[in-house]
Amino acid sequence: MSTLELEALCAAGKSFYARGYAHGSTGNLSVRIGDRVHITAGGGSLMELRPEALAVIDLAGRSLNQQLPSKEAPFHLAVYRSQPAMRAIVHLHSPWSVALSCLENPEVTPVTPYFVMRVAPLGIVPYFRPGSPELAKAVEATASRHQNMLLRNHGPICAGGSVSEAVDRAEELEATARLHFTLRGEKVQPLTPTDVEALMRGNG
Repeated sequence: MSTLELEALCAAGKSFYARGYAHGSTGNLSVRIGDRVHITAGGGSLMELRPEALAVIDLAGRSLNQQLPSKEAPFHLAVYRSQPAMRAIVHLHSPWSVALSCLENPEVTPVTPYFVMRVAPLGIVPYFRPGSPELAKAVEATASRHQNMLLRNHGPICAGGSVSEAVDRAEELEATARLHFTLRGEKVQPLTPTDVEALMRGNG
């Protein structure tokens, strides 16, 4: 199972890069297997991600192999602490989600059931310098109530119980952000509170 999850993580990274969800050395992904976290290495690209190129750290952030972990490893660990059931995290600089994060009001109206089922409620994390301890603390506080977050002026963090779930949530958030900009200025028919409540209960 662990080998399959690592391969799935690397395949997701390559797919994100190919579709423009990450560029250059941006974005970082991780998967938790037991008490170890396999995370993309610092300065690396998702373009040619391989299991052996991943950094391995423990839940205290100590390195367990020769690869240097991403500078964003502290907020990955923060999410795992706040959400023990989560097993994978996707952080991207996907363009529509980043654009949403730069708005004065980055809240989105629920216009599709899939946003409600896969993303909502979306947590908004204040801006802090990437890789800073302050950012990790802010993420940890927000992650206590949210599995999907938007870092202001930065991009999304999506957690899941598996690699596929985290990837699905990140893709849904990007699609929703694109819809948000596409529909700006139009007369939108959002889901009703009753619709949202039924979806949140799993009866949609």
